[in-house]
Amino acid sequence: MKVEEVPWTDPDGARLRAAQRAEIAERYGTPDSEPGVPPSAADIAVFLVARDEDGTAVGCGALRHLGDGVGEVKRMYVSPAFRGTGVAPRILDALQQWAGDRGWTSLRLETGIAQPDAVRFYTRSGYTRIPNFGSYAGVENSLCFERPLAPSTVRP
Repeated sequence: MKVEEVPWTDPDGARLRAAQRAEIAERYGTPDSEPGVPPSAADIAVFLVARDEDGTAVGCGALRHLGDGVGEVKRMYVSPAFRGTGVAPRILDALQQWAGDRGWTSLRLETGIAQPDAVRFYTRSGYTRIPNFGSYAGVENSLCFERPLAPSTVRP
């Protein structure tokens, strides 16, 4: 398994993001359940793609800088056939490492009530529930989480 930084426009990354949006649309019964501005090449600080040993893209994740050392995890996704194989923790670890290397102090994220699997994953990964922030404030279906990036969570 290899996790690598790629441009937002990477075709494999675009395919994974499209699959993520399709799954979210199915879970919530609407083609667009994202409050706020969707991530784009203009506002994503880093975009990572995980590839299996054959080079097939199997997962992705991105970070958006919110300012003051805080980042937001965006477009975390693992292809269904690769869930439970360690891909998601590898992507999240790489995102946290990238942020910590740049002096960011915490990461936030939003998921939703129809994603209990995501809630379990982020909770197991050290994220704790916070009040909904930014464009998620007041959105009933949104659940927001945060994890500090202390020196113990950032590798030397």
